[in-house]
Amino acid sequence: MAYRVKTYTLREEAEENGTRYFISFKDGQGGYHELEVSEQFFIEFRQMERRNRNLLQSDERHKEFFELSDEALNKRARVTPKGVDELIIEQERSELLHRIIAALPEIQKRRFLLYYEYDFNYYEIAAMEHCTASSVGKSISIAKEKIRAQMKKYLCP
Repeated sequence: MAYRVKTYTLREEAEENGTRYFISFKDGQGGYHELEVSEQFFIEFRQMERRNRNLLQSDERHKEFFELSDEALNKRARVTPKGVDELIIEQERSELLHRIIAALPEIQKRRFLLYYEYDFNYYEIAAMEHCTASSVGKSISIAKEKIRAQMKKYLCP
């Protein structure tokens, strides 16, 4: 158990014939007492003090995070969570994009998805479809323009 207020004091007294160790404290009635203790007891008490201090410091470091509200934590976050409005708009855009892509001619849709969804380059797609890379690039470019035009029509009235 960690305590903030020390109810005792430790003291070392160096003498000619060695070092003496003392612990001083007040009892429950307010009487002051000082006891001479062994070196081993004194060392154990010092170690207990260190462990206690480290525990208190650890508690202080972590205590702040338990007391913060969700709003305060979100302000500290690198990426702030999106609001409900933003999530709904993003979902609607995504659904619209999928519908527009599904409406593309089969070749354009396949090439567009291979390029943007599966990260194939023009040369890899051309090798799969036994055509030239420039025809793949042109097909993807036309598909992209069709998608852009449809998105503008729905999103910018």
